[in-house]
Amino acid sequence: MSQRSERRGIHVDQSELLCKKGCGYYGNAAWQGLCSKCWREEYQRARQRQIQEDWALAEKLQREEEAAYVSSHSSSQTQPPQSHSQPSLATFSKFEEKKTNEKTRKVTTVKKFFSPSSRTAPKKESHEGKTPSPSITRQSSIETDRASQDFLEFLKTLQKPGREIQKQSRAFIDSMGNKKMQDLSAEELSECVQDFYQGMSDRLLNHYKGSSEKVDRVMDQVEKYIMTRLYKSVFCPETSDDEKKDLATQRRIRALHWVTIQMLCVPVDEEIPEVSDSVVKAITDVIEMDSKRVPRDKLAFITSCSKHIFNAIRVTKNEPASADDFLPTLIYIVLKANPPRLQSNIQYITRFCNPSRLMTGEDGYYFTNLCCAVAFIEKLDAHSLNLSPEDFERYMSGQASPRRQDDPAAWLQSGSLFNPALSQIHQNLSVLSNLEKRQQQVMEGAQSLQTELAEWQDSVAREVQEILERYPLEIKSRASAIDAENVENDRLPPPLQPQVFAG
Repeated sequence: MSQRSERRGIHVDQSELLCKKGCGYYGNAAWQGLCSKCWREEYQRARQRQIQEDWALAEKLQREEEAAYVSSHSSSQTQPPQSHSQPSLATFSKFEEKKTNEKTRKVTTVKKFFSPSSRTAPKKESHEGKTPSPSITRQSSIETDRASQDFLEFLKTLQKPGREIQKQSRAFIDSMGNKKMQDLSAEELSECVQDFYQGMSDRLLNHYKGSSEKVDRVMDQVEKYIMTRLYKSVFCPETSDDEKKDLATQRRIRALHWVTIQMLCVPVDEEIPEVSDSVVKAITDVIEMDSKRVPRDKLAFITSCSKHIFNAIRVTKNEPASADDFLPTLIYIVLKANPPRLQSNIQYITRFCNPSRLMTGEDGYYFTNLCCAVAFIEKLDAHSLNLSPEDFERYMSGQASPRRQDDPAAWLQSGSLFNPALSQIHQNLSVLSNLEKRQQQVMEGAQSLQTELAEWQDSVAREVQEILERYPLEIKSRASAIDAENVENDRLPPPLQPQVFAG
């Protein structure tokens, strides 16, 4: 099978990552393939059309109500009143009036919410000293306090612009606190934050005379401060279905646990220590993404994960990695990691990250590829893995496995190719098997030595006994001294002493 046919279900043309409008920026599946700029323009136009349709409906209902009122009033003047019809007519008129007022109030509320004046109203209210909601003024965490302190330290370096940035940021936080964020949809929360980003960015561009680097540096700090304060209120909001999508994605990845590295055509050899370390680091990064509050920090972990993937491919192939190699490997990493709250994190980055980061640069490229990887996992089928539909269904239902069931060693060996835990288990079992064999050899040698020692002891005892029988031991009496019986030895002369004579 050729390399091209092997990748027919995974390959993604790089042009498919760009915005469908052809603006050159990276698109996003959450924005229907558009970049954040084009999506906002489409959203604004759709919102204006909806407002116009609501107003047209309200005016139509009002005209019908006026016509009905005039007709009923004129008929009541020309005809004598009847006692049995007056209560019915009055009740009908009150019902129609209540219905019209309700629809008019709804349209007016929508108009006020989306009108430009509503964006400046919270700023005015913040100067009036309104108390923010408890969700914003509750006890700040250590991370929130640290972000606020870092933000103030950074603004000190900007002097006069810093004071204005702090003023606008605090006013925005207060305005969000005054709103009932639990009643706002995720799109409405995103629109509020993105409007603030856009307004702040425009003012900074005018101040710095178009210096995009300085503007990006300031906007990064603004994003860190704003989103750290609003994180618990806007991450996975109750009005969204993010949590439901998280559970569906986790179940989907767990159901695909049988997918092997060969099925995805991943050019990675985990037997190489450096490659194995890079794979583990990539998995760790994509999991640690959930622990961060700031969208930019989450993007940083995605970028770090992607760089570890490129390094693993480069070491394996001894050449620079290509985009065609990167996406299958990223899918493989996501399947192995099964990151917590993956959909919520993607939606959070999409809604509240500085749009310039998602449209251009390596952060935007890697994030777009992650979205493609998740979309591929959700639509994974037999054709994508070069399997027959029957085998795919059996693997998904758990009735069969692509690995051999009758040979545990073969199962562990094949499983080690896509799971480092199974690889470690396989190595430990191999070491234990070798130790068991060596221990058995030592025990057999010890028993043999013990038998030989017993036999040697018996043979030595027999030889000693034979020698004793052949040559019996005779113990003779002790010989007495020459003068042992002399009782007058004290009268003997002293012994002779050597004498020296001079010659």
